[in-house]
Amino acid sequence: MNNWRDKLYRFMQGRYGRIDELGRFLMYLLFGLLLVSFFVRSSIFSLLILLVLIYDYYRILSKDISARYQENQHYIQAREKVRTKWNKLTGSHRDSTHRIYKCPTCGQKVRVPKGKGKISIHCPNCNCNFIKRT
Repeated sequence: MNNWRDKLYRFMQGRYGRIDELGRFLMYLLFGLLLVSFFVRSSIFSLLILLVLIYDYYRILSKDISARYQENQHYIQAREKVRTKWNKLTGSHRDSTHRIYKCPTCGQKVRVPKGKGKISIHCPNCNCNFIKRT
């Protein structure tokens, strides 16, 4: 048993071998596709499942660690963009009493009450004043 473990250890040396956030997403996608394929029999789903599985194992067994790290970083950045847009869409309905403006000079977000008409907004970051309608 130890001999097999040593061979596996030597095989995995220098390989990426970790399940990062992209790998975890691919596994969840794989399980989701498997669940859908139980109800919808299609060769397209089978092919898609196979491709996701091959890509995930390729990432795990790859020796190009920097490329896998970059893929993971690109995935994280894309995920954060989607999350930010989603939060902007859903967050505007949560706060119906305030409006959020960006300071034109420094870009700091400033929260002001709604329904006050034309007001002068003071940025706490750069002490700039700008006029907006709420």
